[in-house]
Amino acid sequence: MIKRLLAKLSGTAEVPADFAGSLEEHEHVLSAAPGEGGPVVATHLGLWLPEGRRVGWHLISKATWGSGVLTVTEAEEARRIDGAVILRDLQPRRLALTGETRLPDVVHERVNRSIRTRHHRELPGGGAWFVQRKVPGRNGIELQIRPDPGTDEAALDRLAGALVQRLRESRDLPA
Repeated sequence: MIKRLLAKLSGTAEVPADFAGSLEEHEHVLSAAPGEGGPVVATHLGLWLPEGRRVGWHLISKATWGSGVLTVTEAEEARRIDGAVILRDLQPRRLALTGETRLPDVVHERVNRSIRTRHHRELPGGGAWFVQRKVPGRNGIELQIRPDPGTDEAALDRLAGALVQRLRESRDLPA
């Protein structure tokens, strides 16, 4: 009862009783929704999946909402190039949510808010998205690169190195 009152007074959502995760000390819940596999919880640090695993907002490539299903495409770090992170998208995850919820709006807002800039460059064999993103809980931004299938890795590495150097010179990327 006291937790519920404090959550309402602070403008945060309540942690569901069947939540499988473990929030950090200062992590606050923005929205939560019951799902078929357990609750889905959005905090200022990321999206908690029903199994109790948090995905940082900077690692959500795409999120869509339709017919009661939140579909989330999570990215994983494939490798690093001199201050840039090469990402690889995982299979989209479908999260069937039940009841009225503002969770999809919170997810959309948080994913978009993490993006500072984005642009696509054509490269031999394909191209790549270059995205500067804010990482929750850290100062500064991170340069993420999401190559298209078939993109020449050597050309990607050269372009990434040059871009990292320019961003560092302009102080848009930490050294």
